[in-house]
Amino acid sequence: METITTDLCVIGAGSGGLSVAAAAATFGRQVVLIEKHKMGGDCLNYGCVPSKALIAAGKRAHLMQTAEPFGIRNVTPSVDPSAVHDHVKSVIAAIAPNDSVERFTGLGVQVLLGAARFIDNRTVVVGEHEIKARRFVIATGSAPFVPPIPGVDDVAYFTNETIFDNKDKIDHLIVVGGGPIGMEMAQAHHRLGSQVTVLEGVKALGNDDPELTAIVLQSLRDEGVDIREGTLVEKVEPRAGGGINVHVKVGNDTQQVEGSHILLAVGRKPNLSDLNLEAAGIKHDRRGITVDKGLKTSNRKVYAIGDVAGGLQFTHVANYHAGLVIRNALFRMPVSVNNDTVPWCTYTEPEMAHIGLTEKDATDAGHKISVLRWPYHENDRAQAERATKGHVKVITGKGGKILGASIVGEHAGELIQMWSLAISQGLKIKAMTEWISPYPTLSEINKRVSYKQYATAPSNPVLRSIISLLSKFG
Repeated sequence: METITTDLCVIGAGSGGLSVAAAAATFGRQVVLIEKHKMGGDCLNYGCVPSKALIAAGKRAHLMQTAEPFGIRNVTPSVDPSAVHDHVKSVIAAIAPNDSVERFTGLGVQVLLGAARFIDNRTVVVGEHEIKARRFVIATGSAPFVPPIPGVDDVAYFTNETIFDNKDKIDHLIVVGGGPIGMEMAQAHHRLGSQVTVLEGVKALGNDDPELTAIVLQSLRDEGVDIREGTLVEKVEPRAGGGINVHVKVGNDTQQVEGSHILLAVGRKPNLSDLNLEAAGIKHDRRGITVDKGLKTSNRKVYAIGDVAGGLQFTHVANYHAGLVIRNALFRMPVSVNNDTVPWCTYTEPEMAHIGLTEKDATDAGHKISVLRWPYHENDRAQAERATKGHVKVITGKGGKILGASIVGEHAGELIQMWSLAISQGLKIKAMTEWISPYPTLSEINKRVSYKQYATAPSNPVLRSIISLLSKFG
């Protein structure tokens, strides 16, 4: 057994772990990085990257079928599932060198491949190596949760970890779960030629503002995706001759849905099983590792970041956590997680993005609010692109403080970034009226909605009197 003594040991080479390792090594610290499976973790191999590549393929197919309003004859595309698979894998391959063992070795990081296991509060074992570190960062992420549905082990099912390996035509995909992953995959596969049925136990996209989700869900239904809410899956079974039967309960009725394939997209679970956290005195539960506002665990020498820390499950959150850990571990700066500044986006079409408080959140918190809206169809670029579906919705509080913003529509994930900056910097709505937007761009929507804060100003009698008085001076 070889003993390695280091400044920092990072467990997990996903987005968060890689960010910590790269930054620490850049500042001259000795770093050991441990990964038991694939460098780049879920985001590169099974999550953000392949899903967006598949969504992009679906969008190209959809554009071919909806070009007539631009004076171009609609064409039904010929989709080659194997070639779509190759496209997805080539995107992963193009990005993979940034996350590779070779790159991180070049940065001075010692990379060990294998499962890490704590044997005491300052020691981890991986293979024939024993690592003793001044600080540890657990960044092992999460894995798809497979619900205990009767019969699920008797059928071949997809999760996000396996669906991007598919090379065959999917005739009818049944998606169990109406969250962001389920809805993104439903639309992408439908656009690529599959019949798709989504089964959601409560409300599809239920964590977002219902005003916005209604637009997204209607758009998907208009395209032909069958979305069934309030539908509880009771059991699954293989169908004679191939395919899958899914037995569901809707209210008091029992129904059956027949499909060729099934995707389970009902949530995620933290990756904890190999770590032997008890030996290191690290508290955890089914949601993940317990951390304080500074991302420290009950073992003060150990941090936990990203999905495994049991909070918001986004790649950019893991990167945000990584920055906080570097500031605290290397520079001893006090840090505190602030989820109010974390945006998120669902990459359906139309996209849906959000940051801060929703209208309901703000009202429930006792804020006296103004709700500002501006539609895409009032934007000239949106009209030129025929992307007029959707709107921006902004919540302001006392003194014009920006409490939250939500966008549904074309490039919502890009447009939300201005609101992310504004909220992170504590800007008031007035600041969002004082920049110059090039014409014509979708970003003008963000400026136009901000002027709604002052919509009543022209009819204000005091203001009108002041203008009248000033006019008398020539």
